[in-house]
Amino acid sequence: MSMQLNETHNPDLKSWVVSANTGETDFPIQNLPFAVFRRAGSNEAFRIGVAIGDQIVDLTIVKQAGIFTDITNAAVSHALTASSLNALMDLGNTVSSQLRLALSKALREGATAQGQLVGTLIPQADAEYALPANIGDYTDFYTSVHHATAVGKLFRPDNPLLPNYKWVPIGYHGRSSSIGVSGQEFRRPIGQTMPPTATSPQFGPAKRMDYEAEIGIFVGQGNALGETIDIKQAEQHVFGLCLLNDWSARDVQAWEYQPLGPFLAKNFASTISPWVITLEALAPYRKAWNRDAADPQPLPYLEAEDLRSTGAFDIEIEVLIQTEKMRQAGTPAERLSLSNFSHSYWTVSQLVTHHTVNGCNLRAGDFLGSGTQSGPLPEEAGSLLELTEGGKKPLLLSNGEQRIFIEDGDTIVMRGWAQKAGAARVGFGAVEGRLLPARML
Repeated sequence: MSMQLNETHNPDLKSWVVSANTGETDFPIQNLPFAVFRRAGSNEAFRIGVAIGDQIVDLTIVKQAGIFTDITNAAVSHALTASSLNALMDLGNTVSSQLRLALSKALREGATAQGQLVGTLIPQADAEYALPANIGDYTDFYTSVHHATAVGKLFRPDNPLLPNYKWVPIGYHGRSSSIGVSGQEFRRPIGQTMPPTATSPQFGPAKRMDYEAEIGIFVGQGNALGETIDIKQAEQHVFGLCLLNDWSARDVQAWEYQPLGPFLAKNFASTISPWVITLEALAPYRKAWNRDAADPQPLPYLEAEDLRSTGAFDIEIEVLIQTEKMRQAGTPAERLSLSNFSHSYWTVSQLVTHHTVNGCNLRAGDFLGSGTQSGPLPEEAGSLLELTEGGKKPLLLSNGEQRIFIEDGDTIVMRGWAQKAGAARVGFGAVEGRLLPARML
């Protein structure tokens, strides 16, 4: 299941791109994540790039320079010059691993390729991004038992965790058309709500707007309809991970979610970070995945030999807020919470296998959400619904403002990274989104 460490993970590697060597960058030479970009404000075609320090390597130029000569065939050549990552994702992780190795060698200190590439780099500050892939289908899961329990207590105090939760990865089919890349701005959604003292629903702008801090999972090679992806091969069908903010209208959700689950409360916007971090880059940050001995253990199809030792990923997830007042004053965003993906009750491989166990066919570029990643401590909550205990305890910000839920003009920022002694820091960059006022009725 787990990918092995190789020379691309060597923490002593340095790049001729000086900004990649600071030790604090999200994008050292050991990371090399993929995105789709162009120069901001230009009419250029979107194309695939790889992050190195604060720069972008244009893969079309790398290909022309002959860096990939030993691994390029017609399919790879087409994938490298495409305007999305779908074709590259569909070639499988062996190809993306070969590309990472070739790029690693070309970007290392002393590499002969420096002369060919140094003048072609594009500063990330000068770029704009598109979605990394054309997302055909989007499934959002519910993998944090801490989030599920906390939210369950708000709505079902006597029965917070439904009986199937610890047996089966819970998910619902989301809306791919409203997924946007970092920088997405969207209007406060309008819908039906049922206020606590009302006898009939009201129609108007949602009042309880929230974020959900999640990890996004991009599917690589898919499977044929009717086939199942075995858990031992599941991660071979995952291209990489990104950050996901699954915006939620909690008052709309509370009225509509029974009996079929989320609908209009979730489908108006979801925002993802532009950079996709490969599972190979995250190999140094695998860790043990634990299931409490008192809990139900996974059914055999969701169990694997090395799942317990390396099934989880040690990824920090930080959420920050910048209000309109803070922005006008030039005050930076401030932290709301910090959690970790390793708290997840279900693993990436389990999600992929369960999704296909009935013969469902996944396709390259399909997208899975992890669900809100809350930890066991109150300050690790991945949503305002939890942080404010359902709106009962307002959060006091450093400038004196209070928040129960998101207000118009607020920007939510999420960052992610993996860091430990003896390994290079691997970061995800950031995902930002801003809530605008509702349209006029």
